Amino acid sequence: MKVLVKVCLMLVVAGTIVACTTSPTGRSQLNLFSGSALNSLGAESFAEIKQQEKVSTDRELNAYAQCLADAIIEVLPEEYQGREWEVAVFESDTINAFALPGGYMGFYTGIMRLAENEHQLAAVMGHEIGHVLADHSSERLSTNLLLSGIMVGADIALTDRPPQQRGMIMAGLGLGAQVGVMLPYSRTHESEADEIGLDLMARAGFDPHEAPKLWENMAKISQGAPPELLSTHPSPQTRIRNLSRQIPEVMPLYEARLASAGPANCPRPRSLDQN
Repeated sequence: MKVLVKVCLMLVVAGTIVACTTSPTGRSQLNLFSGSALNSLGAESFAEIKQQEKVSTDRELNAYAQCLADAIIEVLPEEYQGREWEVAVFESDTINAFALPGGYMGFYTGIMRLAENEHQLAAVMGHEIGHVLADHSSERLSTNLLLSGIMVGADIALTDRPPQQRGMIMAGLGLGAQVGVMLPYSRTHESEADEIGLDLMARAGFDPHEAPKLWENMAKISQGAPPELLSTHPSPQTRIRNLSRQIPEVMPLYEARLASAGPANCPRPRSLDQN
């Protein structure tokens, strides 16, 4: 048991040292990984995805994705604006998009078709970039490391218990960590990325009212999804409600953009309606 206490204290101290970092929304964070390490992981992940997925050569789709990316990059904090962002479109029915540390964005044609207009697709990419701005990758890796250390310490402390009892206790600890820590933590990240993304799309000249409509479309195709308690993502209904509540807060940003530079001009290609 002394070993367990020692391990836990070491991890708590390590976490306390770096937990003073805060996300763009003001939430305290645990970050044990440097930006350069995450950027390297982002580059490796992007190269791997490009090898595994079919990269689209459709000029119209690529121009559409690039236009959306450029519009959002323009309103990012200065440290992110200065990066050479690489944007790719993947020919896949997967309903997904992503942004990675280091300056990488990916759009799947599945999500490009589901999003009925450029405003809805901007909500998707604003959300994904929100994960990058809030260092969610570092936070997730840090939490996994912390929990792994606690589990190792617990396993060592239980060496004198009968194997069956030891297995049951470890299984219970693992389930508790998953349902009590990791899943809610993931849902917190998703909700925070929604909040950041809505702010970004408004600043970039995309209509915030379209964000909840995107999730209405998502709700139609997510029948049979697991309960929110056991999901890494908030339910579409929760996201629709939270985004709708936030719209009045970001509308002044959208209206200021309209007055100064007009709306974003990235019309959705008609070819997305032909498949």
